[in-house]
Amino acid sequence: MIEPNQPAKRLGDMEATLAPTQRPQPHRTSAALSASNQRVRVTSASFATFYESAYEDVARALSITLGDAGWGREAADEAMTRAYDRWDDVSTYSNPAGWVYRVGLNWARSWHRKLNRRLPWANEVISLPNTADHELDNALMALDIKYRSVVVCRYLLDWNTEETAQALDLAPGTVKSRLSTGLAQLRQRLDVPDKPATDDLPLNESNPS
Repeated sequence: MIEPNQPAKRLGDMEATLAPTQRPQPHRTSAALSASNQRVRVTSASFATFYESAYEDVARALSITLGDAGWGREAADEAMTRAYDRWDDVSTYSNPAGWVYRVGLNWARSWHRKLNRRLPWANEVISLPNTADHELDNALMALDIKYRSVVVCRYLLDWNTEETAQALDLAPGTVKSRLSTGLAQLRQRLDVPDKPATDDLPLNESNPS
């Protein structure tokens, strides 16, 4: 029993003085329970469809952006878990995969705060997703992450400027500027002739679908 001159400082102390049978129990009708169960089933089915369609692309994009396949998948797993917890809201976004990508990238940043030109693990032997062009992989990894993330969103994930801006929490003008700089640096490293800087000029020199 709590003495009058010793008030509980935490809600848990107060709850501990009540026997379980004394605690008020929420009353839910069978109709409410049925509706709740139906909502969970709908949410799970909707998220499962999104997960199957988006996970591999987002995980690969994060792997290339972060420079490590393992970290990319771990970041994608973490972000997908958070997306499921908030699926009622995330499912209404114009680009849910963009939200997942940003959350995964921010999660990685929270663990590795000094993401500058090279990541803390850049000197280690890394495992990137298999691609057909290792020269391009190396050129991408040489980019500052702020340029690499824009290039990855625009051309690997095939997001337009607005979707990329939302995913990276940038202004559309910043996306265009970073894309132009990133592509120019890639062309220089790959010894590709300069082309006029346009927002729709992809790495393979053909328009994205």
